[in-house]
Parts: sequence; structure tokens; C-alpha cells
Amino acid sequence: MSIQQDREELRQLLKTKSVKTGKFTLASGQESDLYVDCRVTTLDSRGAVLVGRVLHALLREEEAKRGLSIGSLGGLTMGADPITLAVAMSSSMAGDTPPVQAFVVRKEAKGHGRGKRIEGNFITSQPVVVVDDVITTGGSTLKAIEAIEEEGGKVAFALILVDRSEGGRKAIEDKGYPVVAAFTRADLV
Repeated sequence: MSIQQDREELRQLLKTKSVKTGKFTLASGQESDLYVDCRVTTLDSRGAVLVGRVLHALLREEEAKRGLSIGSLGGLTMGADPITLAVAMSSSMAGDTPPVQAFVVRKEAKGHGRGKRIEGNFITSQPVVVVDDVITTGGSTLKAIEAIEEEGGKVAFALILVDRSEGGRKAIEDKGYPVVAAFTRADLV
């Protein structure tokens, strides 16, 4: 399948499984007529494959455009976790040398063991990509960026599955981080 076919199949899967209309209170406390639960799609066996392929292609396209070599990607648990792993697996299956590695940003540092806030294969010697499933205000993405930078990472850009087009992209870009989104509200509603 082509990446365009994968993208269209993923768009349809998101519309069917993840996009709900009605009246909702979001994590930000805002009221909205749209709720996007990407986990239903990203944790679906076919959805995970499509997310991996589509976002891997976007990552490599943006990486080439910026003349970068991305070492790893990750974001705030839990929304970013299945996306991060799907992209890393896609990178390995595509034969990338070396493949992009995955990490997870905890909401707070562990209270035991080594007390780490970032788990997994966090590579600080190369630019990293912050991942999020949905952006509304941009708050969780910015929280992940802050944690990554506190641990020595240099964020190249944000890779987002769905931009709800409610100000999150602007908030992130106003802080100096480009946003690359697979889909926007207009693509799904």
C-alpha cells in the first residue's frame, strides 16, 4: 500500500472509532462539541500499524526537510506511548539505519529506583521528537517538552496524530517548536 492509502485508511479508522460529537468537558477543562479518543485507534492492531507507517513517513519527511538525524521520539504517557512504539517499530521494519528509538515521559519522576522521569531509549546526543496523540491547548505537549529538555534532550519538532485546531499548535509554535500533524479537525469532521 502507498502512504496515501495508509493515511486514508487511518483517517477512516479515526473517524469511525475515535471521533465523537456532542458536548464534552476536555482535560483542559474546556467545553467542546468534539471529543477525539485516539487510544481506541492507536491501540487497535490495524490502527497501530497505520499510525506507525503514516507518522514514520511524516517524521522522515520533516527530518529530511530540516537536515536532521532524529535519534529518538517520545511523549507524555499515556497518549503518546502507543504512537511512539508504532513509529519506532515502523522505523525498524523499514530498515532505517539506525532505526529511531522510543522513550516515555512520566507525568512525574518515579519515587523509587533511579527516580527517572524519562524511561526507555532516550538519546540526548541527537535531536529528539516529542509525540502526542491529540493537541487542544498544547499543554501536555509542552509539559513533555519541558521534561525532555530538563533531561538534556533537544526537541526538533512535535509529531502529532490529531490537531483539534483549537489553539494548541499556535501555543507550541509560539514557544519555538514546529508542529507536524497527520490530521486536523477539518480532516476528521
